[in-house]
Amino acid sequence: DKEVRAIFLRLFAQLFQGYRSCLQLIRIHAEPVIHFHKAAFLGQRGLIENDFLTKVLSGMAFAGFVSERGPPFRTCDLFDELVAFEVERIKAEEGNPPKMIKHVRELAEQLFKNENPNPHIAFQKVPRPTEGSHLRVHILPFPHINEGRVQELLQEGLARSQGAPPATRGDKKCVVPAGPPVGMFI
Repeated sequence: DKEVRAIFLRLFAQLFQGYRSCLQLIRIHAEPVIHFHKAAFLGQRGLIENDFLTKVLSGMAFAGFVSERGPPFRTCDLFDELVAFEVERIKAEEGNPPKMIKHVRELAEQLFKNENPNPHIAFQKVPRPTEGSHLRVHILPFPHINEGRVQELLQEGLARSQGAPPATRGDKKCVVPAGPPVGMFI
């Protein structure tokens, strides 16, 4: 699963290498608008006649991509690093399948670590009850809930949460690396 995702991550990094140099921040509106200069991107890469990439860049998914990833100051991730810093590595691996596979496995491992930051915490699946288990006599009925105790626990939890600082995510925003210019990918 992660290796397939890593392959697609590499593919999109190759397709969109240099896209940041074709972003234009327009500040005449109340909210800044980010515009992607499609003609400059295709022209500098020598892909004006490429129907596939032209359609990809004209689609709604790419418009969402630009609005989400266009801001110059946001949380960076693995895709940003690939587009900005791994350009030469990806080019060098094109003719060498073993190196490419090694890189895909490294990316898959990073994706896995990003999604499972605490590998020692394993989630156990709850087994399905066996057929006829509801008919067994030895299963004790669920006990009645003590409403007073529930209220006490709720009050304790509220008191703790009011005194505790708000939970925040550890993502730190930074300036997104622009990477090499588009003209480099002809």
